[in-house]
Order: sequence, then C-alpha cells, then structure tokens
Amino acid sequence: MRLSGSPLRHATVTAVAGVLVIGTMTSPAQAAPATVASPDQATALAAALGDRSAGAYAQADGTMVVTVTDDAAAKKVRAAGATPRTVTRGADELARATAALDSSAKIPGTAWWTDPATNQVVVSVDSTVTGAKLQRVEAVADRLGGTIRIERESGVLGTRIAGGEAIWAEGGGRCSAGFNVRNASGSYFLTAGHCTDIAANWYADSGQSSLLGSGGTGSFPGDDYGIVQHTDAGAADGSVYLYDGTTRDITAAADAYVGQSVERSGSTTGLHSGTVEAVDATVNYAEGSVSGLIRTTVCAEPGDSGGALVSGSTALGLTSGGSGNCSSGGTTYFQPVTEALSVYGVEII
Repeated sequence: MRLSGSPLRHATVTAVAGVLVIGTMTSPAQAAPATVASPDQATALAAALGDRSAGAYAQADGTMVVTVTDDAAAKKVRAAGATPRTVTRGADELARATAALDSSAKIPGTAWWTDPATNQVVVSVDSTVTGAKLQRVEAVADRLGGTIRIERESGVLGTRIAGGEAIWAEGGGRCSAGFNVRNASGSYFLTAGHCTDIAANWYADSGQSSLLGSGGTGSFPGDDYGIVQHTDAGAADGSVYLYDGTTRDITAAADAYVGQSVERSGSTTGLHSGTVEAVDATVNYAEGSVSGLIRTTVCAEPGDSGGALVSGSTALGLTSGGSGNCSSGGTTYFQPVTEALSVYGVEII
C-alpha cells in the first residue's frame, strides 16, 4: 500500500498466481463433475470431513487435493470437484502429535506444522537446537513413530526480519508497514506485533521528522499482529509497493492455502516470491511461541518484518520471522492478516 504525499509507500506485493485452474481425475466411465472446487471450498471440505481427512493442498498444476481416510469420504471429495488422496492418518491423530509437541518440545529454534501431502507433522529445528534440546524433540518423535518428521533448518530462527517500505520506531528500531486499513474511526496500518512492542509512535523517516502514526498496539507472542493509527487519515491508499517503481491495488483479504504462489515486499530485500508450505504452523521464538502462522519458501532479511504477503490483489499475511536469507535462500513465517482484520474490526482500504 502506498501513503500518498508521504515518503512511505507501503509494502505492495504482486502475486504470480494468476488464474488458478483446477481439475479432477475421473475414470473413463465417470462423467466430469459439474463444479470445480476452489481452494476455499477444498479447505472447507477437508475441515467438514473431520477425522476422515488430514487437510487439503494445491498441486503444481493447480489441482486441489483433499486427503481422505475412506472411500465414502473420497466420493464426497470427487462430487465436490476436488481430487481425493487416501492417507493413513486422520486429523485427530495429527492433532495429538501436535499436542505432544506443544506440551513437551516448546524450545526456541523449533517450529512445527501439518504437511497434508506427506500426512505427517513436520518439526523444524534450527542450528541452536542441539544436545539435550534436540533429544527432547527426538523423544516425542520416537514415541509417535512415523507421525512426526524432523527437519534441520539452516540459520537461526527469529523475529530479526522486520516488510514493505520502512517505518521507524520512536527511540530507534525499524520495521515495515503491511496493509493500510480503516473503520468508522479512521485509517490505520497493520504491521507485526513484535514491532508495535518496540514503540507506539512510528515515523516515515529515520530522522523521525515525519510522524506517520501513533498509538500503536499489538499482540505478541501468541500472535504477531499490530496496528497503528495514521496521523493523516487521508494519506493512505490500498496499494502495495513492488520495488520497481510501481504499486498494485490490494482489493481483498483471504486465508492462505498449501501450494499457493505468493510474494512478499520488504524494505531490505524488495520483492520476492515463493510458495505456501504450511498453514497453522507453530513457531517457537526466543521471545515466546506464536501459533497459526503461514510457512513459506519466501526469503526475508533484517528490515523486512511487518510487511505484506499477497497473492495477486489479495492480502494474506504480515511478515513475522524466519531463518536464512535472500542470498542462499530461507524460510519465512507470516501472521494471517484475516485474524488481525477481525480482531481490530477493520478492512483493507
């Protein structure tokens, strides 16, 4: 988004997603379904199936897959226009594995999420998780057999990445604005909650001569979203900066889904693209645990936190944290923007 008349043009991201084409697999004797499931419909169907499914995801060709544990569920999925894939573990079994990790392995440097494609809970451990800490994670995985898979993550997991064009905290510190939003009381910008923990007042310049917004508040850890009211209510519009001299209008907000193509804009690294690897991920930062995050293959570096994650003209998330960098590659987690919009009672401008 962009602030008219201000040096700050909010992190605007363009998606490479384009038009999603979704197909189904049918036998020669089967007629193609009359409808084709959208990502939202496939996700809702997986949730409605309860323990008879373990989630949904998009394949590389855009086909929506819904995991199922029995033939009756598979028939429902086909009838809805998605592709069923039979798995051995239902949602309840995977939820029990996540609960075991929540109770026994909340160690800074770890993160976990459900991978519907492999039908497992994946645990990521960074370079600081060694010795007794690693053994704690391995003990939980051993108890649950193949339900949990451990992966080593390069670098150190943290909130040191701060998204879009820079915003400067009163007294020092830099983050990025995510999306401009509004309600009946005025206009605001969203950013990361670990950013609004730094200060309530934010500036458009490092010299702090141009007050951008004040009264910032947020939620972190647990969540990672924050909100700041604009000083000039008429200065904000609904675009996001693309770092090529142009912007793109953001017209809607939605929940991300596994396999979705996304992009992120940040004041340090500009525009970068990637794919959603997981939703509802738990990340254990040194400052505390945050749940419900979007995990992506998008890179980020210090100076990118709080910025916008989008797909096309749709807002998806706010940059939270991650590991790696944009030279060798990395992993970045995002706070879903729909939760922040709901909590604060605001909408995208």
